[in-house]
Amino acid sequence: MSSLPWQFAASPDETNAANAPQPVRPEADAAPSDLELLDAYSRAVIGVVEALGPTVICIEPPRGENRGGAGSGILLTPDGYALTNSHVVNGRSRLSAVTEDGDRLDAQLVGDDPHSDLALVRLAARELPFAELGDSDALRVGQLVIAMGNPLGFRSTVSTGVVSATGRSMRGAGGRLIENIVQHTAPLNPGNSGGPLLDTRGRVVGVNTAIIAMAQGLGFAVPSNTARWVVSELLVHGRVRRRWLGIIGTTVAVPRTLVRALDLVADEAVEIIDLDPKGPAAAGGVHRGDVIVSAAGRLVTTVDDLSRIIALMPQGEPLALSILRDERLIELTVAPDDLK
Repeated sequence: MSSLPWQFAASPDETNAANAPQPVRPEADAAPSDLELLDAYSRAVIGVVEALGPTVICIEPPRGENRGGAGSGILLTPDGYALTNSHVVNGRSRLSAVTEDGDRLDAQLVGDDPHSDLALVRLAARELPFAELGDSDALRVGQLVIAMGNPLGFRSTVSTGVVSATGRSMRGAGGRLIENIVQHTAPLNPGNSGGPLLDTRGRVVGVNTAIIAMAQGLGFAVPSNTARWVVSELLVHGRVRRRWLGIIGTTVAVPRTLVRALDLVADEAVEIIDLDPKGPAAAGGVHRGDVIVSAAGRLVTTVDDLSRIIALMPQGEPLALSILRDERLIELTVAPDDLK
């Protein structure tokens, strides 16, 4: 049985598997004699790059195929599962992967999700170094992040920046809207698509997906929590099951006075910033500007929360929503459709 990426995030004590493979992590500190002239910023970046470099791969068309370009990917398990962008695999079922050491390995497409611009591939190898998926919901604006890639075989291409925004939305290559995007300032180069966005502890907090060169080099990454859910869906079901509400949402802070007055559990929720007038949510009475605080009786603080709740709903079951509107808490019921 193949290993699931998030199973390796737990400690050996938690899993009772002292000999289980562990994700690559940077050393807590390096020898002072080697780094005494470097500041803390440099040490953090160097530690991540040296530790995580071997987990970053180049994804290319198979040998003998000239069409299409190349991108990057990140190894998630020791038995060869790797995450990249959907637009990097470009509909191919057979691929080549090039490691940091220059080894070329055959790779197969396991699952493709254009809606999130993510794809899961598996390399024909075992006992590989692999990275750990972090918690993208814990990201804060201003936090240092490190973008890595293996574009066109140029090993361990590295850039640094900060998180400049979370909860963004952007159009993917196929025109579909990708929600809850992480915006950052780490410069990206052609071929970096599919490479990891890392925090200073070497945890993958995003998968780089695009850059807007005319917008002062802003980069964008699919958050790691979205990636974790997509990987699970692809492994278990072969596709990502999605129900459609016809809304676009973003995470917002709920005023503390309102949290106390309405006895809410959390101070973050999802605001509806756009609405399909012919969609299920509009038919159920949802308005633009409504703020969803819970769905199906479960707390909603991010777009990912809402997506996961909807994905796990049984076919044909209506969805109960608790919504803030005009500083009042109201209850609505909508009937999600299948997203084609």
